[in-house]
Amino acid sequence: MLNKIQNFISVSFKELLQYLRSTNFSKSVLTVVAVITPLSIGIATGYTEIGVAICFGAFWCNPSDVNGSQKHKVYGILFSAALIMVVSFIGGYLHYATWLALIILGVASFAISLISSYGFRASLISFSGLLALILSFAHTPDKLKIYEYALLVGLGGLWYLALSLLWYKINPKGQTEEILYDTIGRTGKLLKKRAQLIDEQSNRKKLQQRLFLLQSELTEQHDTLREILILSRKSSGRSTYNGKRVLVLVQLIEMLETAGANPVNYTKMDAQFKLYPEFTKLFQNLTFEMANQLKLISEIGNKPNQMPKHVVLTEHFEELRIKISELGTVKDAKAYEAFIMFQNLLEYQEKQFDKLKRMKWLLSDHDVASEEFIDKEILKRFLISQDYSPRILLRNLSFRSTIFRHSLRLAVTLMIGFVVGNVFAFQNPYWILLTIILIMRPNYGLTKTRSKDRTIGTIIGGVIATGIVFLVQDVYVYAVLALISFVVALSMLQKNYKLSAIYVTLSIVFIYGILQPDVMTVIQYRILDTLVGAGLSYLGFLFLWPSWSFQEIQKDVTKSVEANRTYLSEIADFYIHKGNVPTSYKLARKSAFLETSNLSSAFQRMTQDPHSKQKNLNKIYELVELNHNFLSSLASLSIYIQHHTTTEASERFNNIVFKIDENLSLVMKTLSNSIVTGDEPNFEEVGSFEKQLPKFDSENVNLNAEDNSALKRNHQEEQLIWEQLRWLYSLSSTMMKLTSSL
Repeated sequence: MLNKIQNFISVSFKELLQYLRSTNFSKSVLTVVAVITPLSIGIATGYTEIGVAICFGAFWCNPSDVNGSQKHKVYGILFSAALIMVVSFIGGYLHYATWLALIILGVASFAISLISSYGFRASLISFSGLLALILSFAHTPDKLKIYEYALLVGLGGLWYLALSLLWYKINPKGQTEEILYDTIGRTGKLLKKRAQLIDEQSNRKKLQQRLFLLQSELTEQHDTLREILILSRKSSGRSTYNGKRVLVLVQLIEMLETAGANPVNYTKMDAQFKLYPEFTKLFQNLTFEMANQLKLISEIGNKPNQMPKHVVLTEHFEELRIKISELGTVKDAKAYEAFIMFQNLLEYQEKQFDKLKRMKWLLSDHDVASEEFIDKEILKRFLISQDYSPRILLRNLSFRSTIFRHSLRLAVTLMIGFVVGNVFAFQNPYWILLTIILIMRPNYGLTKTRSKDRTIGTIIGGVIATGIVFLVQDVYVYAVLALISFVVALSMLQKNYKLSAIYVTLSIVFIYGILQPDVMTVIQYRILDTLVGAGLSYLGFLFLWPSWSFQEIQKDVTKSVEANRTYLSEIADFYIHKGNVPTSYKLARKSAFLETSNLSSAFQRMTQDPHSKQKNLNKIYELVELNHNFLSSLASLSIYIQHHTTTEASERFNNIVFKIDENLSLVMKTLSNSIVTGDEPNFEEVGSFEKQLPKFDSENVNLNAEDNSALKRNHQEEQLIWEQLRWLYSLSSTMMKLTSSL
């Protein structure tokens, strides 16, 4: 137990130091300035009510200020300001009658929560509106009319926007640099995990699960960087800074693809590494060094003179090339097969090294020729645009919609919390409501985790606050501690909710310590209100129209299979026609990685549901894993044909691609329950076709022939292309059988 506490404190302290250097911390300081300035001016000039209203408006607009393009940030804050102004006007009538307040609370919270239908940024705008609604119970302006108060709240939102724009002018590159270098660091972690997978003794299932999560995080960060870099405004001409960062992002995206490409078939790989175990460490050490260099680049940030050198990596490559070359001289069929496989694996690592070198060069003070920059019109095609049409809202007005059920559940839970708070005469009933909107989320796992973290964080914060209150009775000390706690709480809200809850509790206790002498009562009620709010949130999800992941995951599997199918089609088309890689090819690749990432996230949510709701969990996990393996095999095929001169596509190639596509089509039809009589798969035919597929046979290679690099290159192509096609067909057949049994 003591070790767990020490570990929690150690991790929390490291995270705290990390966040003090982050843009989240800067944004938190900005929020404090936006809140304190109008409040201080209002108190000093005798217009306290006006200062409080502007202060609230600034604070409520803070959640919508999230990472992304400046244009989207501005729109988000403006929409938040408009929403909180309307909500504050409605909230002004909450104090006239309890029954009226209950009805307004239910209807308004449902309507505001439904805004989340429009995506992540919209969900944060929705949260701003909910904050304004709940805190309407906490403050009643005596000297202002309701419409005046609402207008001043809106003005507070504009004040926050002005400060945000000013900060952007002062530090325009801060957000980009932080996300970019964090993405580089995470890519290093991904390479390290891939290197660990090479070892047969590793816990592959656990490593694969961690890899799925890392790939999801990286895909999200790639999208955020795309939005920031592509939609950023330039005052004039071409932005060299942005252009170079876009090229770095391209390297990172391709590194993710290459990392997923090899190894693919672990059974075959293990057999070769067992015969030649020295290659396991050689390949691992090479990948570990690349991972370490990426980690170092992420830590040093924008300091070109501290970039790691190529020396160690070059030595690793040279050692591997010599060993593989020696293996190629052995006149043995098994050795030749291992030589071909290791040579292919080495070439994939060389591609990673090329991307790493290119990235280091771009991040150094080198000039980039203007023709190397990518046309923004092409780049814009890679952005995911959010549809804001009214039909999205109408489509979600159904119990089939997760957002609709969440909105209804939240509204009813808030109404229950309101009744409980008033019937049992809690000191601050709105704290219960505030806890509910902070904890309750559309999925069970996050709601449960937040309930636990919020409760634990509040109790720990209460204990710490109690100790400080006993030792110190100075309002100035309370003011400083409240300010520090508030900044840290906001900084860590997205990353470590438990730690954020501790600091939120501390800031609230110290603020009340300034306003009233009986701080111990405040601490007791704060903990009690949190327990009631957390309990209602958890029970509300369990019994009020719950949304379980198994009801939605089939859609995610279908989307992922469809994206992989499109990617396969693009790869086959490129292999047939050769030439330059078309934009449609890259878009298909992006979509395949994105949908596979979404599927991993959906499965992760499913594992957090109660065991009774984890229907077909093992089969779903197998489907997720098969889908990941399918994408890895596609990536392997894609990289090889992009970077090598390949032979003409044969009729056999076209035939097997058609069969794989047919299998995937049946998988999608089965998942969507649209399969018709006569379309059912014939598994005997599937097995028969797989046995007929061509296979690279090292036994038939003339090992006594003179060394012929062209012949070896053909063998490499034959081994990789046909091995991947056999593997893709096998995976698609297994997926077909698995979905038929669901």
